[in-house]
Amino acid sequence: MTLVFTGHEFADGYNTISSVLKKHNIKAGFFFTGDFYRNPNYSNLIKELKKNGHYLGAHSDKHILYASWEKRDSTLVTKKEFTNDILDNYAEMKKFGINKADAPYFMPPFEWYNKEIVRWTEELGLTLINYSPGSLSNADYTIPVPNERYYSSDSIYNKILHFEKNNPSGLNGFILLTHIGTDPRRIDKFYNRLDNLITDLKKKGYKFVSLKELFERKLTP
Repeated sequence: MTLVFTGHEFADGYNTISSVLKKHNIKAGFFFTGDFYRNPNYSNLIKELKKNGHYLGAHSDKHILYASWEKRDSTLVTKKEFTNDILDNYAEMKKFGINKADAPYFMPPFEWYNKEIVRWTEELGLTLINYSPGSLSNADYTIPVPNERYYSSDSIYNKILHFEKNNPSGLNGFILLTHIGTDPRRIDKFYNRLDNLITDLKKKGYKFVSLKELFERKLTP
């Protein structure tokens, strides 16, 4: 399985996440928006992630919604707008010495897309990927405010282990997504549970591999 993290506005979990990954000798994937890459407050952490051998990828330049939530096959951007959004993201990455050839995997903003977005991505010579559904790990961004869906770190942790136990394939081949930082209104930060989660999953026999190794294994007969 592989760990991936996305980032747009926040990066408060970086120190904890980086320390845990180093402790367990794990190479993870980090998908950042152009706004994240161009934020001067994050330049050092980006350089450190690259130095430590983690995958650094694109997550759109402005974190815009590509497809309607209500009607997924309705694309909300033109091909030109989409193309510019991606290329602007990669232009910021290039400032850190990251080229398209170094980062062929693209994770769409909000992890939401349709067939048209997949096709446009392929036409740019990139491969669109997403997290594996079912674990609720991606809900670590939710905040406890009225009329909004919220998931505590305990509920997310338990859901991951419940899914692993009950899914026929467990978490084999899984892409587990969380965020490098979340809204300050969420005090219950899930990244503080990452060390324990990795430890528990290792006890179950799981091995954490890089994105490249994960896809190479999937393509091996």
